[in-house]
Amino acid sequence: MHWVVFVIGAVLSWGIYGAMLHQGQVQLKNPLRALLCVGVAYFLIGVIVPVAALATQNQLSAEGFNLSGTMTATIAGALGALGAVCIIWAFKSGGYPAYVMPLVFGGAPVINVLVTMLLHPPKSSINPLLFVGFLLVIIGATLVLYFRPQS
Repeated sequence: MHWVVFVIGAVLSWGIYGAMLHQGQVQLKNPLRALLCVGVAYFLIGVIVPVAALATQNQLSAEGFNLSGTMTATIAGALGALGAVCIIWAFKSGGYPAYVMPLVFGGAPVINVLVTMLLHPPKSSINPLLFVGFLLVIIGATLVLYFRPQS
């Protein structure tokens, strides 16, 4: 159950991410400055930390990498960075964290389930309640947008 601690860490990090990113973007007066700061943070945490950790484990050699895994993980990283760019441009276009982030975090799990089902087809029939869940996400996002706090 150690994984739950990391899930909580991701929920807290990404839950705070949108509000902080919007605030930084407003303070910097340019979304590209905010994106540059996000990129620096990604580099510091996403490059330096694993390089140091892999080096201490003697796992940094090229023999541990393969083309398929490297390409897939790099595309995943690019998708994560593209998501950050899209959030920044949503804010730049007038969106506020109170409704941009619930839409992102409501829609992303639905897309994740659909893509995961394509990559790893279910071994049994899909429970119809899955589609009820999708509907509840749409209803939930609508309620969040409708009743969002006015700033």
